[in-house]
Amino acid sequence: MKQTSPVLESIQQDIRIRGYSLRTEKAYLYWVRRYILFLKKAHPENLGSVDVKNFLNW
Repeated sequence: MKQTSPVLESIQQDIRIRGYSLRTEKAYLYWVRRYILFLKKAHPENLGSVDVKNFLNW
């Protein structure tokens, strides 16, 4: 059984409530996971626009 984080579960619920397609859900969750791993699982409170910019430039 694959464990997911509460953050990813929350994002997944929001995506489903909005009625996005399954492919879109999978793509969004993939990129959120990549972002989390890129930032070495740092807490969102400690992140800012510079971190997003660094990820996108990476």
